[in-house]
Amino acid sequence: MSTSDQYHHVRISATPEQPAVIEVDGHDVAASVEAYRITQTVDEGPEVTLYVAKGWNGVRFEGLADVVVEPADVRQVVAGFLDAVDWRKLDEAVFARDDLDGGPGELTRGVLAQLRAWALSA
Repeated sequence: MSTSDQYHHVRISATPEQPAVIEVDGHDVAASVEAYRITQTVDEGPEVTLYVAKGWNGVRFEGLADVVVEPADVRQVVAGFLDAVDWRKLDEAVFARDDLDGGPGELTRGVLAQLRAWALSA
């Protein structure tokens, strides 16, 4: 989830055995960042994703790279959501859906659609 439509000046310096330097628009954000990812395609500029610690209160971003901020471990968020799903309620909700069409993969599509609907309403 990008924090804006603008680019931000990002500076990252990481070496073994040394604390990382992570700055966004001159603001030191290293204490809030648990991990980061830098990606770039041939057709697009660099994108920096900052995985922030739980309880992070934010910082203002502006500059030269698209900055994406996500929870530090999205896997745990997804696993926690799936752990909370009652399979009986899921089974009932999927078979009550009006978008099942009898085609290949209908049950899997129904399960995924139901989980997505529940996740968006959580």
